[in-house]
Amino acid sequence: MAVLEVQPNPMRSIVVLDGETLNPGDLDWAPLAALGSLTVYPRTTPEQVLERAAQAEILLTNKVVLDRTLLQQLPQLRYVGVLATGVNVVDIDAAAERGIVVTNVPGYGPESVAQMAFAHLLHHTSKLAQHDAAVKAGQWCDSPNFCFWNAPLSALAGKRFGVVGYGAIAQASARMARGFGMSVLVHTRTERTDLPAGDRWVSLAQLFAEADVVSLHCPQSPANTEFVNAALLATMKPTAILLNTARGGLVQEADLAAALRDGVIAGAGLDVLSSEPPKRDNPLLTAPNCSISPHNSWATIEARQNLLNIAVANLQGFCRGECRNQVNG
Repeated sequence: MAVLEVQPNPMRSIVVLDGETLNPGDLDWAPLAALGSLTVYPRTTPEQVLERAAQAEILLTNKVVLDRTLLQQLPQLRYVGVLATGVNVVDIDAAAERGIVVTNVPGYGPESVAQMAFAHLLHHTSKLAQHDAAVKAGQWCDSPNFCFWNAPLSALAGKRFGVVGYGAIAQASARMARGFGMSVLVHTRTERTDLPAGDRWVSLAQLFAEADVVSLHCPQSPANTEFVNAALLATMKPTAILLNTARGGLVQEADLAAALRDGVIAGAGLDVLSSEPPKRDNPLLTAPNCSISPHNSWATIEARQNLLNIAVANLQGFCRGECRNQVNG
């Protein structure tokens, strides 16, 4: 992706610092370009940020960090749009002190993230990749039977699906679980009494002990960082599967790798790790029965288009003096 520059309105400078993350070329920047003089950089290193942002009134970022020191050097900056839900890449307090509006994009693709959680779950229960490889290696051709399986297959119907957190993604995941005939357990910090019929709120300890599948859908905070540790994993069923499409830092990765090696739990499906991209010595990269996708559960074309639509609407609102999805106001 080359640097894109569009100038229908040179009075308002808009800079996208890492556009390739959201749009590698299959979406249209035109609605954003209609709002000002637009420059889209595929990616930006920390050393390049100040130069590229120096003249911008509006900055859009996904993962490029805008800290206090940087914000203090950008006197023209009036608006930061985070092209994601999490806003940890921006010092929102420093922005507020300087009168800079910061917005995010919530709820742009809960079904896409939930779909990835179930892709991991089906990978473990239906063993599709494993049997596809066996068939292509000739094992079905050589089988004396009309069908074969080289690992136990497991049905989801009748199992318990536990969600930690109950935001839009958790609720989408719960709907999918019900569609597979699973019962749903929910844990949130405060008890929920408004759950759909048949769903049950339980304590965290109950959820990990009773669920056949535990799916993490909570934000990360200092209080819950690495809360999924050896002690909690030891309370799970040995047949249970852990799913994490939330934040990698919720899990103590060495403890999870050990639990998988030792058969404490049956499997794990992860879309997030504590460091991204991961270091080559991350113990989960070599752990058995662990499927890992590269933090792309959010990246269906439908979810990314919705993200861009909301980001444009946020900026349109700012230009009219009507802030939408502001996180520091």
